[in-house]
Amino acid sequence: MQRRKFLALASVAAVSLGLAACDTEAAAPAGGGASAGGKPYIAIVSKGFQHQFWQSVKQGAEKAAKEFDVEISFEGPDKETNVQQQMDQLNNAMAKNPQALALAALDSKAAEGVLQDAKAKNIPVIAFDSGVDSDIPIATASTDNKAAAAEAAKHMAELLGNKGAIGIISHSQTATSGTDRRDGFVDYMKANAPDIKIVDVQYADGDQAKSTDAAKAMMTANPDLAGMYGTNEGAAIGIVNAVKEMSKTGKLVIVGFDSGKAQMDAIKDGLMAGAVTQNPVGIGYETVKAAVAAIKGEKVEKVIDTGFYWYDKTNIADPKIAANLYE
Repeated sequence: MQRRKFLALASVAAVSLGLAACDTEAAAPAGGGASAGGKPYIAIVSKGFQHQFWQSVKQGAEKAAKEFDVEISFEGPDKETNVQQQMDQLNNAMAKNPQALALAALDSKAAEGVLQDAKAKNIPVIAFDSGVDSDIPIATASTDNKAAAAEAAKHMAELLGNKGAIGIISHSQTATSGTDRRDGFVDYMKANAPDIKIVDVQYADGDQAKSTDAAKAMMTANPDLAGMYGTNEGAAIGIVNAVKEMSKTGKLVIVGFDSGKAQMDAIKDGLMAGAVTQNPVGIGYETVKAAVAAIKGEKVEKVIDTGFYWYDKTNIADPKIAANLYE
């Protein structure tokens, strides 16, 4: 009797376990994992954390995560030169088996292995900000960096009367955001202001101190320099610092890219003529929105243009502009 009772209980337990296993398998998300709370999990790896820009992107991503009821992680290397640190973060993110991966690559070639891994596991990849030089991402949420840089060049040319020698401090020659912001600016000048001569382009990793040193060296080598362009926040403020240290305040026209308190203050104080701002909150929001759509198998636009604006002393307080500035 006891033996029959034991066998009956064992059979019930086995059936229960089998049903539980089936339920777990049915609930497991295709191509990736879910959070402990059962929500879809999206891993986001940015290019850095050193600028307020990335904190604003994070805010937008968090806003979308709450709205679409998903879990996200958001991380980036300490500096935008730390390619290996970003690769470690990408590999750790993939080890968590996300349902989607979002990436702003520091080095597209270095990230290729991770992208191939995601493709093999049917994990959709969304690129953001600088994009990725690969066909694997199904969408890219970013500013049209070439068009935005051309806008900066247009204002620089107008301020200089379409003539003079200028220099560029760029934040990267490997990230597509860096190359596009350089090329968009250069191409505009060649096509529209041939009497403006770009005498030098230096790369300083978006680091203010390096950008300051690079700008000072460029000014020393080119005493007739009439203007300088910085391709991100660190580069632009580096130029401002160099101009102050070299006692050239008011003698050079400075235009930049991105915003942030330091650039906003420099523009208000007349140290910078103006800059192009992105929509970082929008970039983060659209990245998560696209990832959610991809997880659901919905169509996602290949290019998601998040927009840009030129701002200077005359419009910095305009509500439409102010909404895209960050401190």
